[in-house]
Amino acid sequence: MTAHFRDARTSRVSPLDANGYVPENAAGLDARTRDLIRRRADVLGPASPLMYRNPVEIVRAQGLRLYDRDGTSYLDMYNNVASVGHSHPKVVDAVRRQIAELNTHTRYLNEEIVRYAEDLVSTFPSQLSTVMFTCTGSEANDLALRIAREATGNTGVIVTENAYHGGTINIAACSPSMGSADSGDEPWVRVVPLPDPRVVADIDRESWFADRVRECIDGLNRDGIGVAALLVDTIFASDGVLTDSFLTTAVDQVHQAGGLFIADEVQPGFGRLGSGMWGFARHGVVADIATLGKPMAGGVPLAGVVLGDNLVELTAGELRYFNTFGGNAVSIAAAQAVLDVIRGEELIENAAVMGARLTDGLRTSAHRDPRVGAIRGAGLFVGVDVVDADSGEPDPSGALDIVNGLRAHGVLISATGRHGNVLKIRPPLPISASDVDEFLTRFEMVLVA
Repeated sequence: MTAHFRDARTSRVSPLDANGYVPENAAGLDARTRDLIRRRADVLGPASPLMYRNPVEIVRAQGLRLYDRDGTSYLDMYNNVASVGHSHPKVVDAVRRQIAELNTHTRYLNEEIVRYAEDLVSTFPSQLSTVMFTCTGSEANDLALRIAREATGNTGVIVTENAYHGGTINIAACSPSMGSADSGDEPWVRVVPLPDPRVVADIDRESWFADRVRECIDGLNRDGIGVAALLVDTIFASDGVLTDSFLTTAVDQVHQAGGLFIADEVQPGFGRLGSGMWGFARHGVVADIATLGKPMAGGVPLAGVVLGDNLVELTAGELRYFNTFGGNAVSIAAAQAVLDVIRGEELIENAAVMGARLTDGLRTSAHRDPRVGAIRGAGLFVGVDVVDADSGEPDPSGALDIVNGLRAHGVLISATGRHGNVLKIRPPLPISASDVDEFLTRFEMVLVA
């Protein structure tokens, strides 16, 4: 067990710690890799982490394959930024053509920007009709929080216990997985636990979670803060990938208390869950605000905030917003290509079919190995608990061994969750049956090893 893991039953593990390179591993690396890591640390600093005990130096990518400087191929089962596949020719062509023609901000009239905005909001329920563009998911969540506070007159935010929502000063405070929200520095942030399936019976989860949210609301009201928003990543990625639907009553309670529901769709959005475009729909609720990012433009920086009709007027008054690079013409061209590819190649349907194949194969492995615990999947977003074979308790060290074992066998995934013991498997959407089978074969090899 590496030094940054503590007792799995009581500690919280940052996703960066759960997956990262640590200097103690330097002795086993080749001289060139050690030198590049040293140079990187000198200019990027210690706050810029690397993945894996033996970091991967990637120089090119295509489809679901990443290639290092020696030409070694890695099966990408992790990156949702290039969600339609790395270097997709339609995205590449759209960016190449647009950057040769025009790239400027949104204060000029531009047909393509308007057309993409219309196309994007058409994928949402009718009451979500306006999009504001940013560059990153962090900026989108920060803007959503500003809007919620302006709309409600309250400042309190409720987030889940190991959430990650971004890196701006306010949103970092709403990201307890990074060690911010539970530090006590921000009294307007309240952390709500999630229903542990090992403790809370299926039938009780919605009411159990709603009761915990109600306690947060009551606390914010007692302190004269009030609730502005419940901010939730709708697949609970950093909490360990939870696929149950238990938000409806909690969202109703937040609305009754005068707050809004912000659905963070940065990770689950754009069809990844295999049951429609947006994760909040799986919970039987409609977001007041949805935030988008990562896969929106296939790796070109673009994110956004989609607003309910009742909130649009706020943005014409005290809360006017402008972002120089948010919605620039090149990013919009890439985003339109991504949206076209998702529909044209039927990638949501592929996510459902290949996701089922993936989770079924993993469950076969689970039957044979007591270290593989619960498997939770929604489309191509899958979480696998790694547990101690004797006690059944979370085993973060074992999860890290599997992550790095797969890396040694040419497959890239990561670990997540409160204890760092949940394998996060999140491949690009065009994954094929042969890719899934290759992953399952190598997963079995690592378990045996």
